[in-house]
Amino acid sequence: MAASYYQDNVTPQVQATQGGRAGPVIRSIGFPDLRQALRLGWEDFQAVPSHAVFLCMIYPVLGLLLARVVLGYSVLPLLFPLAAGFALLGPFAAVPLYELSRRRSRGEEASAWDAIDVVRSPSFGAMLGLGTLLLALFVTWVAIAQAIYIAAFGYGGVTGVSDFFRDVFTTRQGWWLIVVGCGVGFLFALVALCISVISFPLMLDRHASAGEAMVTSLRAAAKNPVPVAAWGLIVTALLVVGSLPCFLGLAIVIPLLGHATWHLYREMIETDPNALPPPRPPHQRKPAADFPANLFPWRRRDNA
Repeated sequence: MAASYYQDNVTPQVQATQGGRAGPVIRSIGFPDLRQALRLGWEDFQAVPSHAVFLCMIYPVLGLLLARVVLGYSVLPLLFPLAAGFALLGPFAAVPLYELSRRRSRGEEASAWDAIDVVRSPSFGAMLGLGTLLLALFVTWVAIAQAIYIAAFGYGGVTGVSDFFRDVFTTRQGWWLIVVGCGVGFLFALVALCISVISFPLMLDRHASAGEAMVTSLRAAAKNPVPVAAWGLIVTALLVVGSLPCFLGLAIVIPLLGHATWHLYREMIETDPNALPPPRPPHQRKPAADFPANLFPWRRRDNA
């Protein structure tokens, strides 16, 4: 069980950070820890597959719509940048999955309603702030990718799919586009990975601010550069595999990576039992007849 695993690996250490405040202690991890995170993530997915697939069904749907828009509006050159850049938003979109894994790691019940409870977290505003930053990175990457394509082939439109692939893979401009585009994309992916590899789980678990979470994530990446780089390659490879069958594989890949990211956070950060998070508001099970009003509990309090 994941709960017993963490109970056996908890160490009450605290590290001083700037201003004398207690901050998380970062572990040095290796490749076995990455495998452990993936294994525990898969166990979480198997334990709550219906909830995970339900929460992530939007991903293949958006993928299919994205492909249709790209092919339908003659913006085929942006298909790869959009699909690749979509991964930049993954750490924020997987926040409900972190909540499911958090509850399972503590031996608590995990259900779809519990995943929605992330909106009641004291740090939900900070998560939105960092998610907005990732969205800005995504938009900037797409704009730069379009500028790179224009620099290579000009403003002329794409006449067909076969012509597009022939121009990209058989011409000097096409190879220049591939090298420069992948190089710039790598830089965007590296920035997103370093600032968000454990940021959202840390905000959910310890209610840290967005700035504190990003600093801790950067420290963790600096202390474990090779494992974090390997994790980035694993994420990229799984996303590519999940995207190949018309993006349908993302219904499995996204929840697996979401759960595994939570466990990677627990592998990299020492748990301090003395630094208890502030209590969450009491949770009441709400009947289905209240849907969708029960998604907005603050409205109920205001009307009470």
